[in-house]
Amino acid sequence: MESQIESHLNGRQHGGERKLTPEQFEHRREKANLLLSRTRVLHDLEECRNPRYRKILQESLAFLDVKLAELK
Repeated sequence: MESQIESHLNGRQHGGERKLTPEQFEHRREKANLLLSRTRVLHDLEECRNPRYRKILQESLAFLDVKLAELK
């Protein structure tokens, strides 16, 4: 999955946009990874019936939301 993210981000560089600095590339990669994790946690929350595991997933979702807010 990570290689798909990198190739997608690299493809944007060659598509007419300005070239990203290593810091910008890392920022976009980190954000994409966090968004993928958030999507997975949301999916797991929809399927979860165990209250203890559900609590862990909700805490994970809150953590990911904080990390995404820090990246903006």
